Amino acid sequence: MELIMTETKPNIIQTVNSYGKQLLGFIRGKVKSDEDAEDILQDVWYQLSNLTELETIESMSGWLYRVARNKITDLFRKKKSDSLEDFTFQSEDGELNFKDLLLAETRTPEDEFFKKIFWEELMEALEELPEKQSEVFVLNEVEGMSLQAIADLKKENLKTIISRKGYATKYLRERLNNLYHDFKNY
Repeated sequence: MELIMTETKPNIIQTVNSYGKQLLGFIRGKVKSDEDAEDILQDVWYQLSNLTELETIESMSGWLYRVARNKITDLFRKKKSDSLEDFTFQSEDGELNFKDLLLAETRTPEDEFFKKIFWEELMEALEELPEKQSEVFVLNEVEGMSLQAIADLKKENLKTIISRKGYATKYLRERLNNLYHDFKNY
């Protein structure tokens, strides 16, 4: 007589096999890179592995997709502290971002000209910002301080510093948008 085992309790290996590809496809459609998608999927599996009683989950697919959506949201929140590096354009040599342009050595008179114009426009735009926003932006982007280090230096809440940086970046993006397109068409 053959013994047939039927397991009604879900286990992690079965869950990964059943939902892994679909869940990864769902995540990939919501994030910019495969690396981010794989990291989020790994976070989902890690969170699942920390549950002590898998059988308490009424809908495994619902739980997995909800956790994945939450992890995607967390990723976007974390990346919300935008950076000047997000301003990129395609040149003959490949992709270049404004931070590279600001700090790079110039090779041609055109490079020097664009660098000078960009610095002037950036400084003018920074002067238009509230002082605390401008200061956080400069400390983080130009001087390379981490947002946590700025919060410690200013004896302020990290979230306040992140918020100031976000407002500054949003304003500078809008303010320098035309210049960005001029560089892009260069």
